[in-house]
Amino acid sequence: MPAGFQQFQHDFAAHLRDPRRIACPRGLPARRAGVYRELVFNNLCGVVDKCFPVCRAVLGETRWRRLCRGFLRDGALHTPWFREIPQEFVRYLGATPVPRLPCWLAELAHYEWAELAVDVMETALPPHDPAGDLLAGKVVLNPALLNLAYDWPVQRIGQAYRPRQPRPTHLVVYRAADDGVRFCEINPVTARLLALLAAAPSTGREAIARIGAELNHPNPDSLLDYGRQLLADLRRQGILLGSTS
Repeated sequence: MPAGFQQFQHDFAAHLRDPRRIACPRGLPARRAGVYRELVFNNLCGVVDKCFPVCRAVLGETRWRRLCRGFLRDGALHTPWFREIPQEFVRYLGATPVPRLPCWLAELAHYEWAELAVDVMETALPPHDPAGDLLAGKVVLNPALLNLAYDWPVQRIGQAYRPRQPRPTHLVVYRAADDGVRFCEINPVTARLLALLAAAPSTGREAIARIGAELNHPNPDSLLDYGRQLLADLRRQGILLGSTS
C-alpha cells in the first residue's frame, strides 16, 4: 500500500476522532467528510447506547453525548469487533479521569457491561451430577458467571436513586439454563465461597471449612449447617450446577 495513502488514512481517522482540533485532510470535500464523521459517531453511539441505558439516563443526553465524544477521541480502541466496544468503554471510564462525572459512573458502566459479557460468554457445560452431594462432592460452578465486587450499590442506581456515600456491594451475574442473564446480590461470605470454588476444585465441606478458618468462626458445626443451606440455594438459582465425585 502506498505510503501516501497510509498517511491519508491516518490523518483522516485522526480527524474523524477529533474533528474540532484536527483538520480534515486536504482535497477531501467537506460535505463528504461530514457524512463520514456522522456515520462513525452514530455507529459508536449505537453500540454504546444499547449497552449502557442506565448510565445514559442518569447523565442526561447532553452529558452522555459529550462523554461518547471523549471516548471516540481519547479511547484506546484496539478491537475490530463491535460487541467488544462496550468493554473498551468500561476500560476508558476506569482509566481516564473525566471531570464532572459521578464518582460511581465507572462502576455502574461495568455493572451494565457485565450483562453483555455473561450473555456472550463461550462456555461448555462441564461434567456434573445435578443432584450430587454438594458437601461431599467437588462443587461445579456455572461457567457463565461473574463474581463482582463494587464500592457502590450499582444495582440500585437510576434516575430515582443516586448514592452519596459508598456502600460495598457484591453481585453475581450468571447465565441461567434458559439462557437468560440473572443478577443476584450476595454477601461477602458467599462471594468468598464462590471465589474459592472458582479458584480450585474442592468439596463444599472443604470450602466452608476454609472460610471458617479465615473467619476464626467459633462454631464450625453451625457454619457447616449454614453452608449446606447456602450451597443448596445457589444450586436452585443456577449459580452452582451440581457436583462431581
